[in-house]
Amino acid sequence: MSPETFVDIFRSALWLVTLLVSAVILPSLAVGLIVSIFQAATSINEQTLSFLPRLLVTLGALAVGAHWGFEMLMDFFYELVFQIPQVIG
Repeated sequence: MSPETFVDIFRSALWLVTLLVSAVILPSLAVGLIVSIFQAATSINEQTLSFLPRLLVTLGALAVGAHWGFEMLMDFFYELVFQIPQVIG
C-alpha cells in the first residue's frame, strides 16, 4: 500500500465526516445564535429556552438528512470495497 493511497482514503474519510457533522451542527448553530440574540434583547436568562430549540432543530436535521447521510456513507463504503485490489496490490 503506497502512502498516497492511504492519504487519499484518509482525506476522503475526513471530508465525509466533516460534511455529515456540519449538516447537523450548522442548523443548530444558527438557531442557537438566533435564540441568544433574542435572550440578549429581552434579558431572559433561561437555560432551557436555548436548549430546547437547538435540540428540536438537531433532531429535525437528523430526521431530514438521515437518508442523504446514509447514502453518502454507503457510497464511501462501496468505494473502499472497490479499492481493495488497488490497496493490496
